[in-house]
Amino acid sequence: MKEEFFEKNRVEIKNAFPTPIIMTLMPNFESINKKLRKIILAREKKIGKSKDYSSNIGGWHSDREMQQWGGKHFEEVINVAKLLASKSTALRNGRPSNFSWSINAWSNINRKGDSNEFHIHPGAFWSGVYYVDDGGCYDNKKFNGEFIIMDPRGSGPSMYTPSYCFTGPGGNSVGATELLSPRNGIILLFPSWLYHGVRPYNGNSERISISFNLSIAGKNNE
Repeated sequence: MKEEFFEKNRVEIKNAFPTPIIMTLMPNFESINKKLRKIILAREKKIGKSKDYSSNIGGWHSDREMQQWGGKHFEEVINVAKLLASKSTALRNGRPSNFSWSINAWSNINRKGDSNEFHIHPGAFWSGVYYVDDGGCYDNKKFNGEFIIMDPRGSGPSMYTPSYCFTGPGGNSVGATELLSPRNGIILLFPSWLYHGVRPYNGNSERISISFNLSIAGKNNE
């Protein structure tokens, strides 16, 4: 009877309140990352110790104006990020909207033992990260250093029966967290209100990334 019911009746499952996580591999990332790595390490050497710690637990955090010193390869990355954001943003009423993106961006270097505590990015619509050098994390999972996101509903959904979850895509992380392993050349976009962090990096190199915020500017046709 149980299996027969599903064979004879259409059952629809709607995932309400989705949280989009957008990922793509940057074209020509090998050559881009080679140049960006040199630029970021040179910037660290020039300005020295971080003055903006933000969510950092150890590690190095540049100023938030990378668009002024990141060069053309940085612009290539940000242009792809803007393209992804524009394709994934719409007015609720379905009307077309003409807008542009205002950005601020910075670079991060995590070395052995460095991490980032959970935080959000106020004042933006989309936030993102681009991996210049994953520090070996993608090939060696023992290095950790994963990007970690928290269920925006909090722990409530898992408090009644922690060992149970929902079936379907993403159901296993209800009331918990998701881990995304860094990988060279990956651009990752997420809603700016989503709590996220970085687990401690246990490799012996540098885990280098670019973080950015995209805020809607020049809003029209609302």
